[in-house]
Amino acid sequence: MRTLLLLLLVGCGQAAGDATAEVAAPASTARPLPGRLVAVGDLHGDLAATRRVLKLAGVIDDADRWAGGTTTLVQTGDVLDRGDDEVAIYQLLWRLQAEAAKAGGRVVLLCGNHEIMNVQGDLRYVTPGGFRAFGGPDPEAGQAARRVAFQPGGEWARHFADQPIMAIVGDSAFAHGGILPAHARYGLDRINQETAAWLRGAASALPAVMSTPDAPIWTRLYSMGAAPERCAVLAETLDLLGVRRLVVGHSVQAGGPTSDCDGRVWRIDVGLSAHYGGQPAAIEIQGDAVRVLQAPAGG
Repeated sequence: MRTLLLLLLVGCGQAAGDATAEVAAPASTARPLPGRLVAVGDLHGDLAATRRVLKLAGVIDDADRWAGGTTTLVQTGDVLDRGDDEVAIYQLLWRLQAEAAKAGGRVVLLCGNHEIMNVQGDLRYVTPGGFRAFGGPDPEAGQAARRVAFQPGGEWARHFADQPIMAIVGDSAFAHGGILPAHARYGLDRINQETAAWLRGAASALPAVMSTPDAPIWTRLYSMGAAPERCAVLAETLDLLGVRRLVVGHSVQAGGPTSDCDGRVWRIDVGLSAHYGGQPAAIEIQGDAVRVLQAPAGG
């Protein structure tokens, strides 16, 4: 399979031009294949664990400043819920996006199922600290303020509209849950664009392709082991996309990142947040090689 020499990144925020006059026309961004790429999975509201994994990946220094140079960092969603530090983590990641761009690097942030759930008003997994961050000590006020901030068209939903559901970087595709042949045929750009329109409040509903158990933010097909039929589905997807591998989060891998189907799928949700008690871990992609970056137990 040919190796892609371009980065295709179409954000949720590049919404379809015919949705409303307020929504920008779609625009793909093509960039050279990065010399070094690191990918980090679910963070779930744990700032200390986030700092540890970003240091492990070599993209921040002791002052939390970008230290990755021209590295591309991909975070596969689920920054929200289960921990108190969501706002601080996103502030860090958004700042790193700007610092990386100045250094010739890139930070790609995906939407996960917990980002979309919060916009839908599903706050079951928000911690007391997650409510206090929006409304002070009054839990009812915090919940009400959070709902306003996250509702379609709200401040936080508009931030998420600038994050893709799926992205292709070099010869790797990324999604929170996974990408199926039906998603590839429907079009990654189209899914990103239609979801962005909803997040911005420019569409009345989340697109149907994002509202099923097999949606890119929900499917666990590739996290259920390497049965031949699942590897065949993966092979079809990768062929449709013209990429070498798929990288997903969403399903906790207790011992660190895992791969299946001859290295064509990598699973990088390692449960690193305090809620799960995992250890920091990530993957590094350079050329054709994928390497696990993992802190020693207790480190």
